[in-house]
Amino acid sequence: MGQHRRRTPRRRLLAPTLLAALSALTIATVVAGTHGWTSEATAAGGPSAVVVSPASPSPSPPLSPGPTLSPTPAAIDPATPTATDPATDPAAGPETPSPTGTPSPREARAATSSATPTVTLGTTAEAPATPESATVGALFSGDVAAGDHFCTASVLHSPTGNLLLTAAHCLESTDGVVFAPGYRDGTAPYGTWRVTAIHTTTGWSRSGDQDEDFAILETAAADGRRIEDVVGANTLGTDEPFGATVRLYGYPSGGDAPLLCTNATGRQSTYQRVVDCPDYPGGTSGGPWISTATGHVIGAIGGYQQGGDTNDTSYSEYFDHTIAALYAAAVAAAS
Repeated sequence: MGQHRRRTPRRRLLAPTLLAALSALTIATVVAGTHGWTSEATAAGGPSAVVVSPASPSPSPPLSPGPTLSPTPAAIDPATPTATDPATDPAAGPETPSPTGTPSPREARAATSSATPTVTLGTTAEAPATPESATVGALFSGDVAAGDHFCTASVLHSPTGNLLLTAAHCLESTDGVVFAPGYRDGTAPYGTWRVTAIHTTTGWSRSGDQDEDFAILETAAADGRRIEDVVGANTLGTDEPFGATVRLYGYPSGGDAPLLCTNATGRQSTYQRVVDCPDYPGGTSGGPWISTATGHVIGAIGGYQQGGDTNDTSYSEYFDHTIAALYAAAVAAAS
């Protein structure tokens, strides 16, 4: 079937028709490595393309694992509500950063907290309800119901306030797909957002390049509110060390609460990260890798073997100029 045994198969494209090409879109040339550069945007009506011009190749990402980072995650106060309504918190309004720019509202709130939970590296447990975990949710095909979710996604900080990050292999169609941030025990505490477009690279759409197994999704407003205004978001991080320590989130397909594991990552290949975290089964694909040092999201479960052939080792593509260009294209399309 082409899907490895651990991850949930993607939702197939049901009735494609060609969208009109996005007009007047110019994205600056970025230093390119070996990856492809065309963004494929799939909406409810089918695929369209946003072309990002390549430049001359740049050296591969750094070979060294980077400095040893503290295993202690960014401080999060357990007493802080799991999400902040900007109607009652003016500081929670949208910002306009670069992918590795100023912190999102959620990151800024977490950074001011004084509580530092004790973490045992390489152990997996149910994720506590925190501002960070509220940005992570499950993707559903149709109504939110226990056991009906098929992949994990997380809110990605952007000027448009409506973007998600997941694995490209999770879905090919927006038909009936909704995202429930902070989903637990059969309920969607912050509501649901309908997925309206899928952005992937041509490396993925044409050849299933495992080094480009990431997707950025657009969501429609719900009750007049953008998703980032309700639960905050995580800022995209690129070119960060392979030897980072991350918090790894994921929704197992047989469970109704997110998993959390903190551990150091390593280098599996030129464009692949690896981390050992036990008991991450099908459904966890697309789960974010959040750096404990920077608070940026620097990976998503996927890539090599579409995330891993065993439940105890997970992979992610290395986030560099390729995903930065896809992010720019998605922001332009969503604006």
